Amino acid sequence: METQTQSIKKERTVRKERITGAEAVIRCLLAEGVDLIYGYPGGAIMPVYDELYKFQDQLHHVLTRHEQGATHAAQGYARTSGKVGVAIATSGPGATNFVTGIADAQIDSTPMVCITGQVGSHLLGSDAFQETDIIGISTPITKWNHQVTKAEDIPEILAKAFYIARSGRPGPVLIDITKDAQFGELDFEYTKCKGIRSYIPVPETDPKSLEKAAAMINAAKKPMIVFGQGVILGEAEEELQNFIQKSGIPAAWTILGLSALPTAHPLNVGMVGMHGNYGPNKLTNECDLLLAIGMRFDDRVTGNLETYAKQAKIVHFEIDPAEVNKNVKVDVAVMGNVKDTLAKILPSVAANSHTSWVQKFKDYDTIEFEKVIKNDLYPTQDGLSMGEVLREINEETKGDAIIVSDVGQHQMIACRYAAFTTTKSNVTSGGLGTMGFALPAAIGAKMGAPEREVVAIIGDGGYQMTIQELGTIFQTKVPVKIVVLNNDFLGMVRQWQQLFFDKRYASTEMVNPDFVTIAQGYHIAAKRVTKRKDLQEAIAEMIASKEPYFLEVCVEKENNVFPMIPTGASVSDIRLE
Repeated sequence: METQTQSIKKERTVRKERITGAEAVIRCLLAEGVDLIYGYPGGAIMPVYDELYKFQDQLHHVLTRHEQGATHAAQGYARTSGKVGVAIATSGPGATNFVTGIADAQIDSTPMVCITGQVGSHLLGSDAFQETDIIGISTPITKWNHQVTKAEDIPEILAKAFYIARSGRPGPVLIDITKDAQFGELDFEYTKCKGIRSYIPVPETDPKSLEKAAAMINAAKKPMIVFGQGVILGEAEEELQNFIQKSGIPAAWTILGLSALPTAHPLNVGMVGMHGNYGPNKLTNECDLLLAIGMRFDDRVTGNLETYAKQAKIVHFEIDPAEVNKNVKVDVAVMGNVKDTLAKILPSVAANSHTSWVQKFKDYDTIEFEKVIKNDLYPTQDGLSMGEVLREINEETKGDAIIVSDVGQHQMIACRYAAFTTTKSNVTSGGLGTMGFALPAAIGAKMGAPEREVVAIIGDGGYQMTIQELGTIFQTKVPVKIVVLNNDFLGMVRQWQQLFFDKRYASTEMVNPDFVTIAQGYHIAAKRVTKRKDLQEAIAEMIASKEPYFLEVCVEKENNVFPMIPTGASVSDIRLE
């Protein structure tokens, strides 16, 4: 009779078989449950692609038009599916084209395994054709990386790669495999990694920290929550809602925390940070307790650290010890996955409502609506605003769509005004701020959540950085909806030039091509809107389409995004105009 231990071992292990290293790569991916990868072939990775051809009925490969596109697509896939994104490329320029996407994934904690081919091990260090030290280059921007020079090492290293990428605070891992390791043979056996010596992905929670935090929460008169992507990565959305509803504490979010709490939740008080909402920014410096949940105190959130929440006690719920006291000194650190720590602390938290304190947020909302929001969403001028485009998209999608935004003014508008009912609905480049992110990320986002509508919101500048991925959309027929908000400027830089550089618009005005004709050249349905009377119908047509669709909306050239906290200023210095 088979013992339980033998049964578990059988489940975790793929039987031994003599195969090449290239085939082992594919077998490892399949053993990890991977069924979709993004990439671009080349000489040093060709053995793996040859094996991929043989396994194409089990492992679908998406040929992007640039290696950077592959990494962003893998990011989008990971963000909406909750799985590890996988990207593959050749050596030299193929590998270096991965760098931006890897750096983006690292700072935004996106689980991704990148596999690159490398010249033969006997050529390493000789400046061989298409040889680049991608391990040295990627070391600062990966959670872990490793170069494989022997076929027999492939299973163990890839098992570690997936474990490290997805565990604890997730992130990107890069595995570089020499060509001779791909051609070499091994007795293949695959065991999923369940732990690595000295690597502790989830730190132990100190019960005393929970006691101290609960006491501070129950004593607070003006508490405030700022939650980030840690809630989504930890799958703690329900725990967060339970905590908010019992404690009655108003909750604001970082850009990457957006959608963890439904937009319409009565205690959702909006976005913090440089272009966040008026109330949560102002009241950061009035609260007596700040609860930071799964966020890292990014400089765009805190503004001037010398003046950030100095009057408040601060409790930090965090999985990564490196983030605690890195930027902001905290009074209590509650370590662990927030799904676990929020559930553990809830019984000790007293039920409360904080009615008068919550009303202060509502009062600031009224001010912001009159000064900013009303004109963004319901403009009176002839030209179209970015905000009204988001308003129409909300009405058509009922808050159920995934919004993938690029970087710039349109990103801030999308994050401020997109309405969400479901988690994993906001996909954007947060920490690195990568222009060109949205188009390929939208491809991955749709493939990661095929049952959901995916709308990419992109500026005319960022769109042209990865416009070639229209070819990927054409080839795969993935039905993403692309909205380019065209103001013929690099809008965010132009706004700064207007406000802080006396309107010296140095190299920010764009002379753009005919975007509609380009989309049609890829056989993608396309339309341009220049008048308000045509906007609603065009968006309705786009959302109703079952195929890819491109919509260009020509918006006001010199509209600015407010509120705004100038660089280096206090969150209290937020400007409404």
